[in-house]
Amino acid sequence: MAPRANWKGFLRLSLVTCPVALYPATSDTEKVSFNQINRKTGHRIKYLKVDAETGDEVTSEDIVKGYKVDTDTYIEVTKDELDEIALDSTHTIEIDEFVPKTDIDSRYLIRPYYLVPDGKVGHDAFAVIRETIRSMDKVAIGRVVLTNREHIIALEPLESGLMGTLLRYPYEVRGEKDYFDDIQDVKLTKDMLDLAKHIVEKKSGAFEPELFEDHYETALIDLINKKRSGAPITAKAAPKTGGNVINLMDALKKSIANEKDASPAAKVAKDATKDTVKGKKPKKRVEGQREMLLPIAGKGGKDAAAKAAPKKTDKPVRAPARAKKAG
Repeated sequence: MAPRANWKGFLRLSLVTCPVALYPATSDTEKVSFNQINRKTGHRIKYLKVDAETGDEVTSEDIVKGYKVDTDTYIEVTKDELDEIALDSTHTIEIDEFVPKTDIDSRYLIRPYYLVPDGKVGHDAFAVIRETIRSMDKVAIGRVVLTNREHIIALEPLESGLMGTLLRYPYEVRGEKDYFDDIQDVKLTKDMLDLAKHIVEKKSGAFEPELFEDHYETALIDLINKKRSGAPITAKAAPKTGGNVINLMDALKKSIANEKDASPAAKVAKDATKDTVKGKKPKKRVEGQREMLLPIAGKGGKDAAAKAAPKKTDKPVRAPARAKKAG
């Protein structure tokens, strides 16, 4: 199922306008997430909105926004008052200017979105705006309102659509001088730099994100699978640290010796070769981490859950009782 649009409105370049929809280009739903539960009952923890002074629960209709002036003083701002100052960019992405992509400092980038035509009309106007941006080899800068706040958005062609990246305002980006002023100015020898460059060359390769593995996510899935099936949990040995570097040249030389076949691409190729020699099919990349949990998460049915558990247990461990709904 396609994700729900975060925003719908119009894209406008001067007098050229078309209806568009903005969709998130990234997602965290595949990551393992946890709920807080009561250790004694196994029920989920429920959070209530309460008055900080009286401790009484407050209903949604009695909650308004307030700007803190001092310790006990707030300026109340109503929804109607906020609607009164709504900007044009609430419903329209107005392209204000075009800039070279290289001019945008990476510190200003927040998150990417996909911008597509909304409905069956306006595809020609969308194509005109998209191809104009593409032909100029620049990025279009506009404004959009998301979650009641105006954001700067940079638009660039991506295949048949547009990719919009939210940008930070200057006041949101910290200057580097406060952090870099204490870095010592050291002199490096040519030999040191040559050895370091050699290490970089050994680790160099094409950017292939499908080869990346979230090791912590994998460890979480393994832990959940073991606990669900009743397998013993053994403590992992503490990782060995490299200790203090006494001689930088020695450390660089040892690094070169340790970096043979260390690149991600080389490791994948090596693993694939091993599987071929053993007569196995190379492992395919897992599209979603959560797929590794399907047999024990209930989505694969009772049969899948039973197969995931060891033979000695024969049936999956019963999940904690669900929290009862408040009356």
